Order: sequence, then structure tokens, then C-alpha cells
Amino acid sequence: MIVGSHHLPYNHPLIILSFPIHTLISSTFSCKPLTMATSSSLTLSHQTLLSHSKTHITTKSTASILVPTTSSKVNGVLLKSNSRRRRVGSLATIVRAAAVETLESTDTEQVVEKSINTIRFLAIDAVEKANSGHPGLPMGCAPMGHILYDEVMRYNPKNPYWFNRDRFVLSAGHGCMLQYALLHLAGYDSVLEEDLKTFRQWGSKIPGHPENFETPGVEVTTGPLGQGIANAVGLALAEKHLAARFNKPDAEIVDHYTYVILGDGCQMEGIAQEACSLAGHWGLGKLIALYDDNHISIDGDTAIAFTENVDLRFEALGWHVIWVKNGNTGYDGIRAAIKEAQAVKDKPTLIKVTTTIGFGSPNKSNSYSVHGSALGAKEVEATRQNLGWPYEPFHVPEEVKKHWSRHTPEGASLEASWNAKFAEYEKKYPAEAAEFKSIVTGELSAGWEKALPTYTPETPGDATRNLSQQCLNALAKVLPGLLGGSADLASSNMTLLKMFGDFQKDTPEERNVRFGVREHGMGAICNGIALHSPGFIPYCATFFVFTDYMRGAMRISALSEAGVIYVMTHDSIGLGEDGPTHQPIEHLASFRAMPNILMLRPADGNETAGAYKVAVEHRKTPSILALSRQKLPNLPGTSIEGVEKGGYTITDNSSSNKPDIILMGTGSELEIAAKAGDALRKEGKTVRVVSLVSWELFDKQPDEYKESVLPSSVTARVSIEAGSTFGWGKYIGAKGKAISIDKFGASAPAGTIYKEYGITVEAVIEAAKSVS
Repeated sequence: MIVGSHHLPYNHPLIILSFPIHTLISSTFSCKPLTMATSSSLTLSHQTLLSHSKTHITTKSTASILVPTTSSKVNGVLLKSNSRRRRVGSLATIVRAAAVETLESTDTEQVVEKSINTIRFLAIDAVEKANSGHPGLPMGCAPMGHILYDEVMRYNPKNPYWFNRDRFVLSAGHGCMLQYALLHLAGYDSVLEEDLKTFRQWGSKIPGHPENFETPGVEVTTGPLGQGIANAVGLALAEKHLAARFNKPDAEIVDHYTYVILGDGCQMEGIAQEACSLAGHWGLGKLIALYDDNHISIDGDTAIAFTENVDLRFEALGWHVIWVKNGNTGYDGIRAAIKEAQAVKDKPTLIKVTTTIGFGSPNKSNSYSVHGSALGAKEVEATRQNLGWPYEPFHVPEEVKKHWSRHTPEGASLEASWNAKFAEYEKKYPAEAAEFKSIVTGELSAGWEKALPTYTPETPGDATRNLSQQCLNALAKVLPGLLGGSADLASSNMTLLKMFGDFQKDTPEERNVRFGVREHGMGAICNGIALHSPGFIPYCATFFVFTDYMRGAMRISALSEAGVIYVMTHDSIGLGEDGPTHQPIEHLASFRAMPNILMLRPADGNETAGAYKVAVEHRKTPSILALSRQKLPNLPGTSIEGVEKGGYTITDNSSSNKPDIILMGTGSELEIAAKAGDALRKEGKTVRVVSLVSWELFDKQPDEYKESVLPSSVTARVSIEAGSTFGWGKYIGAKGKAISIDKFGASAPAGTIYKEYGITVEAVIEAAKSVS
């Protein structure tokens, strides 16, 4: 039998002693021999070991250890007393120095166990008070959380936004009380004791899943499983990119890790596979993911639906894989695994940590019932008894407070040291430092917007996807934090930055990111990049219809205030022959319905430039640019300034704000509206043509401005857009008419489809006459 600290339950009333393998313990009272097989050190526990006055230490090598024989339970097994007395090895002089070191180690281990149980019970108590939440993960992952936040990670709790901090992502966001408890113990002002008591309540700073915009210290918003690990890939990409760009042989200013805890549910989600595949390809050596391998999901044991070999899968993805078989009490195993992971520089590491969900709960551990609901008063009390926890709810023992209190001065010291290092860097490398500060602070250089191209009606027409590439390449010269790429469609989305190479494992300083056919992972990775540093401006691209594959990540962009720029080309039936599988219909309406996201559909060069100006300026709001495949003319009256207002007049022959008819359009259909306006004017009508390039921006304008564009007295209104009619009613009113598409597209040349679907000048003229 092998006995070490990792074999003992937390409620065992023991003091822990650690000795090298060559040390023997013997005493004058009856002991039961236990054998240590192969480990180079061992840990023994029993209170009477220290209390007995005649304990001896010898230096003769042996694998046999004497343990007092008083009855006790170890892992639920009753160890009965043994009246026989055995002595192994010869006695020698007591090594007092070793004994003192052992006592100090004992004290530390006691605090560690008490700290881990503190984490467990803060989670249990908060969930119980709220009568809502997920206690199982925090109870099982408390050792991982403690070791990361207390022993491994570098951070400053009084400045959660210090640049060179290690990042932590709880991908299994339902277990958020784990992170809140850790932030509380570490000294973050965002999670005080009174906050713990408001978990999941109205106005609380600790909501039901981690939200970066609510709780300083939370890096990204997680909850939908798999998003967090994908965000973490983005965070690690950002670190590797900045390190490659700005570190010097004599000055390393970028050096931090990204740590993740993810669960079985994250592993099942496709987005995790997409992102982790890229992480392996890119060799993100400072990404360390701890996989909570507890084999339980909401429906029960994961054996009902998830039986693959995760280790082999991650090895195939190019990850270093470590398995910690005892994540419940095997603290040294977790420590050793993290240390090993840090030593691997050329690939990310997955540490599979096998745990028991709800560890410590006598009746609910290792079951789905502890996953997503409060334990209940009786089980809470039983768990307190089982883990030897005599404290009131939300109590943090004084020795635990004292132990964790060092993180405040240590964090301040870490940041001060880094600031001094950067000050020296700035003196030696002023140009690089200026670029770096722009990315870290989000402060853009004065006049950056002047780099955007402008166009006149005489400028040859072009597809807005091509005009988009002109804007991207112009902005890359003045925005150090602009980087991104496409889901294997760069040559079609037109997103390559021509002056840069590809971000790859061996060229991480470059700014073209090749995502492959991984739309969902791409969006979530860009969220991580955006949330790494305020001056990062990530963009990603695919066909507009394939936002269906990444909508989950786009929604998290909006929720978490991540200013990603989504470059979505092939925006309508205008893409032609590829047919209805590739032709978006309902997509414009669906994103207009999503909070905190800008849906922009520019009509020409000036509007495309305006869309980029808006997107760059809105760092806490993601933007979608819907761009055409087909060529469009540069229209009279369009402007960057107009786009900033969301809706504006491009042509108007009326006076006193009383046109006979108002025609509205977006994107490729604004040209149709403009031509119809010209034709109606020839018939003697006064016609105003309005570009509604962004409904969200227009709706935010003052009422006076909106009245100046769409006067309420004019009810003769017609809209035209090659998408769903949904939503147009608020602009055209009860008497207006919407020319749109409320069925799927078709496979044919674009011109044919437009004609067959009635998206024509003639249709607009007819509708205008019918409503006027």
C-alpha cells in the first residue's frame, strides 16, 4: 500500500509530514508498516506522529515506513489499529533541520487544504443562497483553481488590466463561482464578500456566467460551451504576435501565459475542435488548457455520448498532452503538470485532470445532480461534516486570508517591475514602443482616418469587396493593431494585407491570419484577440451566408463588447450562379435584431470607407460589413460623413423638407433607388433618395435629424433591398411599400435573378406611383 498526501481526504484530522525516500520514521508506539514503491519522496499524515515525543528520523535508505496504528479512515477505508510493533532500518541522530523544514511544509499544506475547501464552500454557499447555479465544477476544480491563482499565475489584483498579466479563461463558464471565489481570495475589488452574497441577482457584479464587462478580472465572456477555449486561442495568438513584433534580445516586454479550464461539454462542441486545431498548427506554446475530466454532463455520464480518446485527438492536433489521474487531492501532480507544460515552448498543452464533480458531497458527488442546481440544505450540512468545515456560510478563515493577502503587494511589485522594464525599452526603441503603446492602450494616432480612400462618381465602379481591400490596406499602415484574415476565402473576400506575410508558427509577427474553413472558431478567436488589448482591431471574413456557422461567436462579440470587424462578402442574390445555398436572405434582418452590433451595407467606395471609419471607432461594438461580389458605380451624394449617421439623403429635388416621395435603399440596391428617383423626377415628381446604410446608427441620431431625413408628414415611401422585408415597416410606415425578397434565392446570373425577383428600377417606379 502506498500512502501520500494525495490519498487522504480533506476532512482527515491530520498534520502532514514530508520526508525524502531515504528517511525513515520510527517511534516507540505501535505502528503499522506501509511501503512506498517508486516515488522519490513521500508524504505521511497523522496527528500523533508529531505529538509523540520519541519520533526518530534515520538516514538509512529503505522503502518501508512506520505509521501509527490508531484507527482512522483513509478515502473511506477504515484502517484498524495493529498491536504489533515493527521497526525498519537502524536508528540515527535526529536531523533537527529536516524536522523544522518538515513542520514548515506541514503548515503550508494545511493552509493549502483549507484554502481549497474555502473555494469549495464559497461556491457552495453562493449557489445555495441564490438557489441557482452550478456547484459541482467549483467543488471538483478547486485544487486546479487554487494552484493557478495562488502559485502559478502572475497578476495584479488592484489593476486587473495590467498588460503583462497571465490570462485565465473559464471555458466551462457555468462553474463561474470557482472564478469569483478565486478573485475574491486574490484581493480583486470586483468581488468583495458582499458581492458573493448577491450571486445571480439583479445588479450583481457576479452574474450567472463570467462576463468581462461586469467583473474586472474576468477576461472574456463565457457560458456557451467551447467559446472560452476558442477565445483563449485568440488571447494566446495575441501574446505570441506581440512578443514576436516587440521583444528584443535585451528587452522582453511581452511574456505571459493563457490558462484555461474547460470541461467535457467544451470538448464536445465543434468550435473547440476548430480553435484547438489552429492552436496546434500555430504552435501556441503559452496556451495551457486544464481539462476537467469528470465524465459527467447534464444528461448523466458522458459514456452515453462521448467516448472518444481526447488525449490522442489532441496529440493529433499538435498539442502536448499530460494526464493527471488524481485531480481531487493530487496537488503535486497538478503542479508538476503545469511546470512541464511551461517547459514546452513549441506547442500548446492539454492537461487532462481527472476529477470528481461535486467532490466532498457524500450523496451527490460524481452525479449529474450536482452539476446545475444547489445542493440543498441537508446536503450542504453533510458536505460540511464530510470535509470537516465548521464555519458559517461565506466565511474565509484568517490563515487563508493571510496566505492570500500577499498577492496584492506581489502584484504591485510585478507591475512596477514591468513598468520599469518598459521605460528602459521605450528609451532604446522609441518607434516600436509607440506602436506597442497604441495596441496596449487603444489610443489611435491622430488623423488615422485620413488614410481612408475617397471616391467620386467619375471613379470606375467596383465591387465593394474590392473597395474593402483598398480600405484594409490603407488602414494597416496607420493602425498597428489591425490584423485578421478569412476562412479560406481570402482571394474571394479580398482581405489580404499586401504588405504583410502570414501569421504562422515560425512567423508570428505577420498580420495575415489564415483561419482555414473554420468560421465559428475564427469568430471566437477574433473575440479573444480583441479582448487581449484595447488597440487590437481584428477582422475576419467569409461569405455573408456563412455567418450561420459563426453566429454564436458573433453574438458573444456583441455581448462582450469585442470590437471585431466582420467582413462579409457575397451579400445577396447578386452573387449569382452559386444559388440559394450561398445567397443570404434573412441575414440582414437577423443581425439588425441583435443588440450592440452594427450592420452596415455600403453602396459604393465612399460608403465602404465610411463603414470602416465607423467600425474602427466603435471599439466596444462589433461591426458587420455586407459587401457585394458584383461591380457597383460610385454614386453622387454618398459620403463617409453620411455613413456615420447611418441614414442620409444622397439626392433630393424637393424644398421645405416636403418631397412627394422618399425612396430608400442599401448596398447594391441604392443604385436602383437612385435611378428610379431620376426617372420619377423627369415625370415632375420631387423625390428624395435616402441611403440607410446602418439602421443602428440612424436610430441613435437625434429626433430632429431623423425628421430632416424622413419627415413624418411624407407617407409616400418605398424601400428596396435584396433581402427580407422584415423590419422595413418602421421606416416606410403603414402606407409605404417594401420591395424585398421573402423566399430563397436561385441559381442564375445575377441580372436574371434581380429581374425575376422584381428588384428593378421599374418595380420601384411602379411602387412609388402606387403609394403617392
